[in-house]
Amino acid sequence: MLDRFVDRLDMNRKERSFPFGFRSSKLCNRSSKPEGAMDRLSTLLKHFNLHASTFHQGGFCGTTPVYGEHSFGHAHLLRSGRLTFRDKRGLPTELSEPSLILAVRPQAHQLLASEADDAQVVCATLHFDGGANNPLTLALPDFIIMPLRELQGLDGTLDWLFAEAFGDECGRDVILNRLFELMVIQLLRHLMARRTIASGMMAGLAHAQLSRALVCIHDEPQRNWSVAELADRSGMSRASFAAHFRETVGITPADYLANWRISLTQKRLREGRPIALIADEVGYESPSALARTFRRKVGTSPKEWLLQNTP
Repeated sequence: MLDRFVDRLDMNRKERSFPFGFRSSKLCNRSSKPEGAMDRLSTLLKHFNLHASTFHQGGFCGTTPVYGEHSFGHAHLLRSGRLTFRDKRGLPTELSEPSLILAVRPQAHQLLASEADDAQVVCATLHFDGGANNPLTLALPDFIIMPLRELQGLDGTLDWLFAEAFGDECGRDVILNRLFELMVIQLLRHLMARRTIASGMMAGLAHAQLSRALVCIHDEPQRNWSVAELADRSGMSRASFAAHFRETVGITPADYLANWRISLTQKRLREGRPIALIADEVGYESPSALARTFRRKVGTSPKEWLLQNTP
């Protein structure tokens, strides 16, 4: 019986496999997936993946150094007690219940607590592929400060994270890092579902129709998307789509496509890929065409930018 089950499993795998060079159909190719099955985050996270590194778990008393001087963000979770948070301008926020403090980009801030506050805190650094200033991090506020009771859907992850942080099981550090990464992804879902962010890419991804156009651009940056095509994918008229896109995202569809291509170019330059290969991957006819757009958007040539951004 076990042999028959294994044979059937192998047959199912073969049926689901694709021949070499064939890609599964996506929304941009008029996928047959039901509406709602569209994945608005996976492509973003594939390109600009998050890597967390836990550096503190337990009691906290005193004043931290000024965080934000390096090329990574931070996540702080207050499990219990009281804590004072100071932002980059020195403005204090008093926290007296379990809360999240998130700075996905390098931002100067401090944590303060006295012995009487009895603060229990778990903290991690956040590194993103493609650098600290990528489309995903730039689409989020400088700081997100929220009581944990408002983060519906994250309860299980947070409970598990605190159990690991204040336990002594083997592999704790590795599990904590993965749980911080999972928490951030779930938070992105939460922000989109509640349309918490009013403008920019995250606002566009939270929009039922505009999100379809953004997913198409993210999935196929090499395609020369026209406003008419993107409007059609969004189920809107050309004029309505262009107006809503600019109002919600803050720039035109053409500028968004160009910015997305340049962001991917910057990431791939960091990875050591040749400019000729990158140009083809992101939809430019030649390296010189990419270099012209790069200079117009960034202010330097790709080579100069890479020299300035290589540690």
